[in-house]
Amino acid sequence: MTDPINTLLQEVRRLADALERLAGPPPAFNDWEAADCFVWAPTRLHLQPVPRPNRVALSLIRGVDRVRDILHENTLRFAEGLSANNVLLWGARGMGKSSLVKAVHADIRAAGHEKLKLVEVHREDIATLPALLDILKAAPYRVIAFCDDLSFDHDDTAYKSLKAALDGGIEGRPDNVLFYATSNRRHLLPRHMMENEQSTAINPSEAVEEKVSLSDRFGLWLGFHKCSQDDYLGMIDGYASHFDLGISREKLHAEALEWATTRGARSGRVAWQYIQDLASRLGTRIERQ
Repeated sequence: MTDPINTLLQEVRRLADALERLAGPPPAFNDWEAADCFVWAPTRLHLQPVPRPNRVALSLIRGVDRVRDILHENTLRFAEGLSANNVLLWGARGMGKSSLVKAVHADIRAAGHEKLKLVEVHREDIATLPALLDILKAAPYRVIAFCDDLSFDHDDTAYKSLKAALDGGIEGRPDNVLFYATSNRRHLLPRHMMENEQSTAINPSEAVEEKVSLSDRFGLWLGFHKCSQDDYLGMIDGYASHFDLGISREKLHAEALEWATTRGARSGRVAWQYIQDLASRLGTRIERQ
């Protein structure tokens, strides 16, 4: 005869197992001491450590001196516990927007502010920012939440989560968290989208106000523009000197200009791509810091 108590216990265990499977894996343990840079993994509520971040030295970023100084000062104030602004770095592709964020973070940590952490948030994970902020606000660190190549398309509602994160809602943005983002668009929206919504709206002046106002949440807008030939060659010279590449300046410049011509553009990214090719041809191993 079946024992009713054992049967009941088996059913309870089976239901408990089913509930655990529905609940998914438990939140992962976040070890802030594991690294100075992390990537947000929302499915596990985990900050994935990045032992070797992909970045260059601040001294190698040329042609953006003014915005470099502004971003460095804002970040330094934040690291020191003072008031600072969220920052939107926008403009020309390949001019070092994301590289500058990572380089400034590394430079300030090297100056003694080791409690400054950088957490990258992927564009597709913007909607999970509230969950991330719950974790960050409890951290005994100053944290820059960083989103690279941020933009929004038609019918994309993820921007609402970002607006709430920037403003903080009724609770307010945590004092130990700052938000940096890069984008090719100053207002984070494609121009044709703004024009289309304005042309079909009953009140064109308010048609895209909600979305355009997103960029207003950033206290600092830092613009990056296409570089001149002198700026481009300055980047090339800086890389060649830093990595001690044995090539004459005349040949270096001639090759670098030809490389830019074949790419149809001059930028920091194009300069770095040329330097990688040159170093490989010279048998020199180079690595980002």
